[in-house]
Amino acid sequence: MNQRAFRMDDLPAPAPYRLLTGLVIPRPIAWVSSVDAEGRPNLAPHSFFTVASGNPPIVQFTSVGRKDSLNNIEATGEFVVNFVPRRLLEPMNATAESAPPHVDEFELAGLTKTPSQQVRPPRVAASPSALECLLHNVIPVGDSFIVLGRVVCAWVDEDVLDNDRPLEWNLDPVARLSGSRYVTYGETVTLRRPE
Repeated sequence: MNQRAFRMDDLPAPAPYRLLTGLVIPRPIAWVSSVDAEGRPNLAPHSFFTVASGNPPIVQFTSVGRKDSLNNIEATGEFVVNFVPRRLLEPMNATAESAPPHVDEFELAGLTKTPSQQVRPPRVAASPSALECLLHNVIPVGDSFIVLGRVVCAWVDEDVLDNDRPLEWNLDPVARLSGSRYVTYGETVTLRRPE
């Protein structure tokens, strides 16, 4: 094996970002809906997303730079993470446009809003799952901000569930690779953890 070492301090921006986002794959997408202080909705995808804690239930996404999602969440303390199935990949991509804060990305992408139960931001009606969140914390890290949200309500389509467990093949998730590439759900390998 012939490997090359990349010293991060020697690379000009944005080379470290491109390298990391090409290696840390696939990355699930947090399709974050929020509202500003006046109640105007915003919808934007963030591909640095994961579970931070099971008890209490906390998820995290990273805002690379200061974006409308972050500003709205800091102003209101609420957001929703909508999940992106393959059938919503193109509308999700449309909401990645750098639009002014007053633009409603739901309308921009032709998406229907549906009310949330415990928070003000609406959900994407066509999404098979959504997590309503209250802001737990924002942590500045370099040029980015880690947003931690306590999940107060989870919505999951009955068609996706086997009893109370979501089935990934029914969720049909998409994940981000590098550049403009995405991956869809593929082969599953079951491997039990050693005792």
